[in-house]
Amino acid sequence: MSNLPVPRPFLKWAGGKTQLADALLVRMPLVFNVYHEPFVGSGALFFRLYREQRIRHAVLSDLNAELIDTYLAIRDRVTEVIKLLSEFPHDREFYYAVREKDPWQLSLPERAARMIYLNKTGYNGLYRVNRQGKFNVPFGRYKSPKYLDQENLLAVSQALQDVDILCTPFETVLERVVPGDWVYFDPPYVPLSQTANFTSYHANGFGLSDQERLRDVCIELSKKKVYIMLSNSDTETIRSLYSLSYFTIDEVLANRAINCDGTKRGKITELVITNYPVERAVQLRLLEQRAPFLC
Repeated sequence: MSNLPVPRPFLKWAGGKTQLADALLVRMPLVFNVYHEPFVGSGALFFRLYREQRIRHAVLSDLNAELIDTYLAIRDRVTEVIKLLSEFPHDREFYYAVREKDPWQLSLPERAARMIYLNKTGYNGLYRVNRQGKFNVPFGRYKSPKYLDQENLLAVSQALQDVDILCTPFETVLERVVPGDWVYFDPPYVPLSQTANFTSYHANGFGLSDQERLRDVCIELSKKKVYIMLSNSDTETIRSLYSLSYFTIDEVLANRAINCDGTKRGKITELVITNYPVERAVQLRLLEQRAPFLC
């Protein structure tokens, strides 16, 4: 497996951090112990950290059970997932037949193959469920979607071998951390407008009370001497929630990746919130990039 390519996210995910990873990396703590990501999603930041050999141990978690089972299947039973995907046709009727299946009546590899297939062939790469918790994204308009990417799935499996993967609420990170750990939170964003809240990752959604609970967890982590970084939309709600002495709020530019109106896609500001000053970290990271032989 040593000749495998660099692993990259194997799922499309609304709010995925592939294009924001550079801005996050320069703001990471200079030194930390275990890396925790309680809203793992596509895992874009984790895969960048792995690629650059910046983590010794990681704990990836999420409340989305289908997502976590997909990570577990790729870590532990990737050849079975690949075999299943190799047998899936790109076909509208097949898509809806797969979508109608109850994932909890399937084996772990079957559940993962279903998740990857629907994610790569469904409209806009959305993951959305209705109030009954059923996946309800329509068939997408793709000519040749790459839902079978054998090399990357094998590389991802290798990257996940020593990673703890948990299906658990974000608050439980408080039970696992020790001083000097680093926690990166990438929750569902506060919508920029009433019409922007186009998707729900869980049947119960993620509302203001959840954002407040997350802020309280960040405060508790700060008291435990744990480094935290959080990304969210640039809204008055988020600025108000984190306008406390614990936190530093930084603006970064990001691409609006998913919007039904193509004219509204483009650069917008997002917020990166930390409980440590980022100025020194940014300066040293930039120096490292310009003159790596000095490090």
